[in-house]
Amino acid sequence: MSVARVVVVDDEPMVCGFLRTILGSADDIEVVDEAHDGAAGLAAVRRSRPDVVLMDLRMPGMDGLTAIEHINRLADPPHVVVLTTFDADQYVLRALRAGATGFLVKSTPPEELIGLVRTAARGHTVLSPSAARRLIAASTDALSARDRARELVAALTEREAQVLAGLGEGLSNARIAARLHLSEATVKGYVSRMLDKLDCVNRTQAGLLAHDAGLVDG
Repeated sequence: MSVARVVVVDDEPMVCGFLRTILGSADDIEVVDEAHDGAAGLAAVRRSRPDVVLMDLRMPGMDGLTAIEHINRLADPPHVVVLTTFDADQYVLRALRAGATGFLVKSTPPEELIGLVRTAARGHTVLSPSAARRLIAASTDALSARDRARELVAALTEREAQVLAGLGEGLSNARIAARLHLSEATVKGYVSRMLDKLDCVNRTQAGLLAHDAGLVDG
């Protein structure tokens, strides 16, 4: 059985303890380290090499957004999921653009949180319902981001744009491959090259760009 290794970064030790208890109740999740500010969180990631980081945003010293940016500059970075009390528009969009692969609020029920951590460990985007609504609204209003996205997408081949649209819909490589009648390995190659072309650090950022460029309805 594969075990997801998790680092918790929150300036409240009681929150870290609560998350250790909740996540530790699952056989396939292990909290391997914790930190109470962004700089310490970055050090914990380097030290413990987790699969998933649960990151608060508002902390003393280095905040969560800055820590996410630093973590995503590491070789083979973990999946960073924001777990915070604040889900205002600017936080959701900034966190995802900084490289987070998810955004959850601390009121997420324990059993649901366990499932979402498992999902994040597999590399999929996880969003609380309120964060998803705010993300859609914020993306719709971001005209400058839309123009930049369309310019970047214009440099893609037709097939690359089709794969990118699949990422925007949240599809797995296997489902994109089935839709386009390609092998999963071929789609994986397209995704890897596109991330470089589009200067995106992960599938979540590429999916956002697909929405900004108008490749995905809604």
